[in-house]
Amino acid sequence: MKIISWNVNGIRAIERKGELQKFLKTHDPDIFLLQETKAHPDQLSEIIATYSDYTQFYHAADKAGYSGTGIWIKNPLSLDVTFDTGMDGFEENEGRISRMDIGDWIIFSVYFPNGQKSEEAWQGKLVFYEEFLQHINDLRLQGKKVLWGGDVNCAHEEIDLARPKENQNSIGFLPEERAWVSKVIGHNWIDVFRTLHPETVIYSWWHLISRARDRNVGWRIDYFFLDKSLLPLVQKIEYLNDQMGSDHCPVMIKVSIDI
Repeated sequence: MKIISWNVNGIRAIERKGELQKFLKTHDPDIFLLQETKAHPDQLSEIIATYSDYTQFYHAADKAGYSGTGIWIKNPLSLDVTFDTGMDGFEENEGRISRMDIGDWIIFSVYFPNGQKSEEAWQGKLVFYEEFLQHINDLRLQGKKVLWGGDVNCAHEEIDLARPKENQNSIGFLPEERAWVSKVIGHNWIDVFRTLHPETVIYSWWHLISRARDRNVGWRIDYFFLDKSLLPLVQKIEYLNDQMGSDHCPVMIKVSIDI
């Protein structure tokens, strides 16, 4: 299956720009994981109708025009799929997790908190990180095959951002966040791209106002992770840097999934 994750920074915005149609025509994902949809389902009736060859699931934030995630799956594949939201025992109202179950697999679209707004937001980000790791560890213990993609809002190593020295004290590259990604890897969840391409410099997010994308001054903060034992099922992973419409680019993975 071809699975693509993209922080769209507003699904209605990329649709108006024509970039959603272009993306689907060019890349034709079997499963499409979205972050920062910034819309409630009742605002998306036109998009749902236009792209009716996909079953579309959305988890919206309570706050209008904020956050939100979603999952699209091609209809021929969607007969035995169930959708869900959130994490067991963790309450959040920002629509940060969408989940689909297909066979023994669980696939997550996750928009991790940014943490820049306040000290409370920063602490909330760290709590979310820990809760999510515990959640996926629990699912793995239950025998589930877990794949998760999305905007982690953290560049793990210096290779993952253009200006590491200038950003030593910037949220998104702080020691606590980077240590959490290392902890995830220590629990045998692998950053698929970096595992397969250990020395490749590539980014997935660029600051819009400064036109950083034109100069490729970016950060790699969008990922796919899965259990280390499942790595042989991965056929390919790449960042789709040519796709415009958002301040993020999509990341694509091809993986063998038994359904």
